[in-house]
Amino acid sequence: MHLLSKVALGLAAAPLAFAGPIDVRAADAKTTTVTQTVTETKIIKIHTVTDTVTDTITKTKKTTITGSCPIVSVGSTTTTSSSSSAGSTGTTTAAPITTTTTTSAVNTNPTSTLLASDTQAGHGLNAYAKATGKVYLGTAADVPGPEQQDAGYMAVLNNVAEFGQLTPANYMKYEYTEPSQNVFNYTGGDVILDIGEANGQIVRCHNLVWYNQLPYWLTNPATPWTNATLIAVMENHITNLVSHWNTRCYAWDVVNEALNDDGTYRADIWYNTIGPAYLAIAFAAAAKAAPASVKLYYNDYNIEYPGPKATAAQQIIASIKAQGIRIDGAGLQSHFIIGETPSTASQMQNMASFAALGVDVAITELDVRSPTLPPTVAQQAQQEVDFYSSVLACVNTAACVGVTLWDWDDTYSWIPSTFAGQGYGDPWFQPNGPGTPAVKKIAYDGIVDALTGKTVGQ
Repeated sequence: MHLLSKVALGLAAAPLAFAGPIDVRAADAKTTTVTQTVTETKIIKIHTVTDTVTDTITKTKKTTITGSCPIVSVGSTTTTSSSSSAGSTGTTTAAPITTTTTTSAVNTNPTSTLLASDTQAGHGLNAYAKATGKVYLGTAADVPGPEQQDAGYMAVLNNVAEFGQLTPANYMKYEYTEPSQNVFNYTGGDVILDIGEANGQIVRCHNLVWYNQLPYWLTNPATPWTNATLIAVMENHITNLVSHWNTRCYAWDVVNEALNDDGTYRADIWYNTIGPAYLAIAFAAAAKAAPASVKLYYNDYNIEYPGPKATAAQQIIASIKAQGIRIDGAGLQSHFIIGETPSTASQMQNMASFAALGVDVAITELDVRSPTLPPTVAQQAQQEVDFYSSVLACVNTAACVGVTLWDWDDTYSWIPSTFAGQGYGDPWFQPNGPGTPAVKKIAYDGIVDALTGKTVGQ
């Protein structure tokens, strides 16, 4: 296999070529006009530095939805979204909206925050997901870290009604687990496994082979890697991690983000040295070390809707399977932007294409960030629709086993440090900062509606 590594994957060693991107979001648009008039009681809680004032007002709100681009009207603010969502037409009744006003934009909080209506004790996203037949609804968590000292954060993370699965955001990655060649550190990964096992939560282990967060010894070797020596290094890393954690991992993201957005292979240390066959070699090593119950996934972003990158990912999976190598699932990361989330129909069509290859599908890193801060009230309402669209696609796809949020709390989100001026991508926030109780935003309701068979916003 090593001597044939440049062609063993069954794909050309040169980058894959595609005619161009395909935008199916435009293709599946339908035009429908719905006008609704509802009477809404709105409770406004205004928090200032010195006191709290509560007032109740009643107003009539008229919302008009035209075509596949919902126009969400809240008060006098209107925004137009580029996404469409199943269930976005028909008569709806608005739920009460609680607006919290704070004196600062701490943690990217908006001036006015729409809060969730589903706050009943004993309810939770994982409980709702399991009731639909899914294996879990879970979250990533960057522990060990300051989150562990945050009582408000840990109270939600430990709640198995909310989260039945955990994913380590960082501490199973290469730079942490093999900081020096053939010297392995399992301490950080053990932390989240211990938390999950104590709570009865399964763990998606993440990840084995990626182009990023690699240790210095790997990216700057004393002697340049050859095809054979780098394959040996990669196989050794995979074998040690998969064997060590064994069945403590429900699944592994074996290879992460191997493709460019146009469907060509990403030029990185693995591809440049080994060639495209590094993917098949990685999965073969993982399959050899992993018990049959541990699921092996290819994981990537921008493969959540039909297009050249999704097609290339499907070709990778098909080729690996054709070689008799085990690959069990496709992880669709699903990092979206408010108003630009693919429609439910588009995501379902794409999931079906992966499922046709005989693999499971999972939404593995879901968040929906605001492109501007603070988000407007209308953007927050659209975020509810966008979370609904993605989760509903999983609910309606038998092969989709579950949904993972890429952390659930804005306080510890990766988004602001990665996308300057953006954020507010998670269903919870801590309005009073770290160490204080987490509060569910209206985005939470969008997830609940998708899991419980409701039309979004009802």
